[in-house]
Amino acid sequence: MDILAEFGNRVKELRLRSGISQELLAHRSELDRTYISGVERGMRNISLVNIEKIANGLSVPMNYLFSSERFSSNPVLLKKDVEVPISERFKYHLDCDQKLLTIQIQGLLTGANVDYVSKIWKGIVSNFAEGELSVFVDHRDMKASDGEPVVFFPEVIEKAVLLQQSVIARSKKAIVLCNSEFMVHQLNYMTNRSGVWHKTNPLYGKDKDMLGEAYELLDVNGNELVKPMK
Repeated sequence: MDILAEFGNRVKELRLRSGISQELLAHRSELDRTYISGVERGMRNISLVNIEKIANGLSVPMNYLFSSERFSSNPVLLKKDVEVPISERFKYHLDCDQKLLTIQIQGLLTGANVDYVSKIWKGIVSNFAEGELSVFVDHRDMKASDGEPVVFFPEVIEKAVLLQQSVIARSKKAIVLCNSEFMVHQLNYMTNRSGVWHKTNPLYGKDKDMLGEAYELLDVNGNELVKPMK
């Protein structure tokens, strides 16, 4: 496989795992849809300037386009990916003694799902003084029906930025367990936009190491909700 075809496949897999169409990626990258199509088919000798534009369109740094992390090119957001209600895929636990709110989300997130989570999250945070409550978010099991990690769709990113401004900004710190390096980069993009990057630690790596680092950052020995993945 030549380098243009390989790069095109990389753009396609990241676009699809983000639930983005070629038209939307083109819009977000300030490029023409036919240009994106040509890139994905390995027909464009793409410039560094346009590589940076596509990276921005995917909410990742340019170097991540050349990362060894790989996904399938399966479409996401199929009907079966969202048929389980968010009320069954969203769990939380509040430890008042440790002043720690743990949130766990499975499967895909839609804009409507974020609205549901936001209402509950904001209600809990409002009962604490600013900077009093820490937040522990588990996104490790955010996967599509093909079993592979899925990240945040554009409409989710926009709503999540607003959520971060209202809840994480009021929190002491937020530790987030991610399902991929891709998600770490997206979270960095969102927290920079929302202005809470200094309070947020997205983690990704071997499960045992990731949990150990999270517990150390939160100064806890374990968690009622978050357990090692099998």
